[in-house]
Amino acid sequence: MHINTRTKTLQHSSDIFDVRRKLLLYTMLLAMLILVCRAVYLQILNKDFLRDKGEKQHVDVVLVSAYRGQIQDRNGEPLAISTPMQSILINMHQLKDNGQEKLNEMAKILAIPESEFQAILKKEAKKHFFYLKRQINPALAEKVKDIDLTGVYFEREFKRYYPAGAVSGHLLGFTDIDDVGQEGLEHGYEQILRGKIGKKRVIKDGKGQIIKDVENIEEAEAGRDLVLTIDERIQYLAYRELQNAMVQNKAHSASLVVLDAKNGDVLASVSQPAFNPNNRKELSSSRYRNRAMMDSFEPGSTVKPFVIAAALDGGYVDPNVIIETHGVYHLGHNVVKDVHNYGTLDLTHVLQKSSNIAVTQIAMTMPPVYFWNVYSKLGFGSSAGVGFPGEASGSLLDYQSWHEFDQASLSFGYGVSTSILQLARAYTALADDGIVHSVTILKRDEDPDAQRIFKPETARMVREMLEHVTSKEGTAYQARVEGYRVAGKTGTVKKATAGGYADDKYLSVFVGMAPASNPRFIIAIVVDEPTSGQYYGGLVAAPAFSKVMAGALRVYGVEPDGLDNMHLLLSRQ
Repeated sequence: MHINTRTKTLQHSSDIFDVRRKLLLYTMLLAMLILVCRAVYLQILNKDFLRDKGEKQHVDVVLVSAYRGQIQDRNGEPLAISTPMQSILINMHQLKDNGQEKLNEMAKILAIPESEFQAILKKEAKKHFFYLKRQINPALAEKVKDIDLTGVYFEREFKRYYPAGAVSGHLLGFTDIDDVGQEGLEHGYEQILRGKIGKKRVIKDGKGQIIKDVENIEEAEAGRDLVLTIDERIQYLAYRELQNAMVQNKAHSASLVVLDAKNGDVLASVSQPAFNPNNRKELSSSRYRNRAMMDSFEPGSTVKPFVIAAALDGGYVDPNVIIETHGVYHLGHNVVKDVHNYGTLDLTHVLQKSSNIAVTQIAMTMPPVYFWNVYSKLGFGSSAGVGFPGEASGSLLDYQSWHEFDQASLSFGYGVSTSILQLARAYTALADDGIVHSVTILKRDEDPDAQRIFKPETARMVREMLEHVTSKEGTAYQARVEGYRVAGKTGTVKKATAGGYADDKYLSVFVGMAPASNPRFIIAIVVDEPTSGQYYGGLVAAPAFSKVMAGALRVYGVEPDGLDNMHLLLSRQ
């Protein structure tokens, strides 16, 4: 009895186990069948579902834009900066999924007239992607995002902004819509300023918006900053006064450069007419031209101090020499003339009266190779080398090709061409006691290329002579600066034409330095084709020089030297 009961119990347990096993098996088969059916449904019968899911979230690699380096003045003031902006791209295949009301709302936010908006969509219909608007304010882009449009994408870009506007426009140049330098220093130093674009892997939603960063593939690198020698305060002074000079004299154009006399730093470089790099609509390329760096001209009488310095330094003339002039001087078949008959002149009055006849006689005492070497070492005929695109080299004919009159014409500034920057550079040889400096637009600790051209006593002697040019009897009385001794030289140059020289078109030039006892600044200015009735350098260019120099000396707090020495200057008259 006991055995039968146990047998029945075991049989019952076995039956229950079989039932459970079959139930589990049937459940698993059912689940597999459901999965198969679901797969068939999604992949064959309703495959759009998976595609939509994939479009709603997917992994992508996107570019990470990089900041362009700033351009700063010598004191760290920003002259060119990049501001983050947003650009709107359109996917035409997806845009049709939006209602017309939403599209019209976007156009309204972006201030695009409805008719124009429709014309854009029609024109770009065959494109997969196109830019609807580039570099718009991020706040405006957020308003478009809030509409929740399909097929509308957003991309971060950078827009270049120039805080000083037209004041530094010719010098800095500008970038294009893709933030690539096109003119000026932006173009010349593109490799330094531009950043390196990065890459990152992200997850995007169906509208193309990044919802999660996955990993950085390559870090974006910002461009390097460019620190200039320019002083924004002096740049503004130069811009304002040059503009006034051009307007008052009804000139075609004008250029002005301010140098640090001790090291060749370019403290200001301006050209007129000006342009604003923040607003370049309807401007021709001629307006972008940096005339101070790129234009060359014959410097006229502004080179005469170098002729006298060269002759003194080489021992070809005595400091006390007396030269006879009678209004006309014959050299072979050629004739050299002065504006007036100055009679007998010493070296000081040769410069004060700007006698072509006297300086020609001085020049002809020197061997051509020596004379040419002085001009060449001063930088005439070679680029100033500041790294500005299209920078002028000027011209200086090799002495081996000279005829007799070539040396004479070179002595009063014809037959040689230079930019206003090169001319200012040459004057460092007189301002810094015989040392000519290389010029730079990038801030540096010292001038590695400084070179002695004249003996210190020669440079100081010629500098004292040039002070008389700004006296009442000189050609540039309007260049004087109250409280300071000023040394400088005028030039009034006939413009070259295809057949020779024009009788009614002039360049008005002045180059000067102050304080003359120990020069701190050199300013060179040229006004092209003044038409107001005055054209002499002392009447057109010198007044602007005076105002800029006075401002620069004040800004830098340079101690006056004119009061204690005025009686010495008057005694030499």
